[in-house]
Amino acid sequence: MERSKIIKWGIVFTVLTLLAILYKLYNPLNSNLFPKCPFRSITGYRCPGCGSQTSIHYLLNFDLKNAVRANLLFILSIPYVLTGFVFDLIKSPGEKVLKWRKILFGTKAIYVVLTVIISFWILRNTGCCRLWL
Repeated sequence: MERSKIIKWGIVFTVLTLLAILYKLYNPLNSNLFPKCPFRSITGYRCPGCGSQTSIHYLLNFDLKNAVRANLLFILSIPYVLTGFVFDLIKSPGEKVLKWRKILFGTKAIYVVLTVIISFWILRNTGCCRLWL
């Protein structure tokens, strides 16, 4: 492996480790270290991403119940995003992998994901779903 790649991945690993430590130790709800949602600050409504930082804090502290309450969509999206990363890492995908990649990340899937995000956004702001912050 090239020296520059090792340095680059070392920096990425170090930054991610420091962020993980920061998020584990400090709850974004109670700390000014973390950015606040500009959409929520302006409108008072929660965007689909609101609560994601808090959810990370709870996940790092093994508190799944509160992580789900902070942002259910974020928790449900983790396996989907990780699957996308795995598909991108496969250098020479076979026919089965290509088929699944098209199913999970093709044009139709994009519309499904967009619909889920917009639905979540609306539902969490209507008051009918008290599960989410």
